[in-house]
Amino acid sequence: MIKPMKWSWKEVLILLFVTFVVVPVLIENITHDFLYRIFQDSLYSGTLTGLIMALVFTTLLYLVALKPHGLTWKSVGVTRFPSKYWKWIAVWLIVLIIVSVMIVIVMDVFNISWENGKTESIQRNINWFTILIGFVSAAIISPIYEEIFYRGFLYKWFRGKWGVGAGLLISSIIFMLVHIPTYNTLPINFVSGLVFAWTYERTGSILPAIIIHAIFNGTAVLLTLSA
Repeated sequence: MIKPMKWSWKEVLILLFVTFVVVPVLIENITHDFLYRIFQDSLYSGTLTGLIMALVFTTLLYLVALKPHGLTWKSVGVTRFPSKYWKWIAVWLIVLIIVSVMIVIVMDVFNISWENGKTESIQRNINWFTILIGFVSAAIISPIYEEIFYRGFLYKWFRGKWGVGAGLLISSIIFMLVHIPTYNTLPINFVSGLVFAWTYERTGSILPAIIIHAIFNGTAVLLTLSA
């Protein structure tokens, strides 16, 4: 159901360079440190950093991969999906939650922490505002731009180049690696990358992945309240 696009290695390498070099250096480090000095809070600086990343990724994707080829956002999966797939959205969400819980249990056995700066910031200062910010960051900003880029663009390209299996594996590995240095979440990132890419494969739309991603992340934020 996914129509291959005639993107070249040039577009892919440009956007991967942004992903692994420009974003980590200029945004996740320099910009985030600057924002942290202003807000003195990981939640606020992290959320604003995430918003900047979302704008950078979507803007560059449009300028590099869509506009030069006369393509629209539909070309990266921003399109409707069959209503009958809603049941599979529920199934894959449950599967992802179960697998993630199992991974967390294993990490607890080996005394590996799964907390991060944003989570700790929310837990230190729980109120409706911090919860709202954390929820918006995790359940709205991240799912939208990450699914557009990692599934709508990267998975689609690798799939067209080397097939579904390679597309699933490579795009999920990249999705996992970009979450470094939060090493504790990498296994969950890899599994979720597989699930999100597979829903795109089955529907030709990234909307199911966005929905699962959003509910999964939003649930994780709400669970920090009881941690």
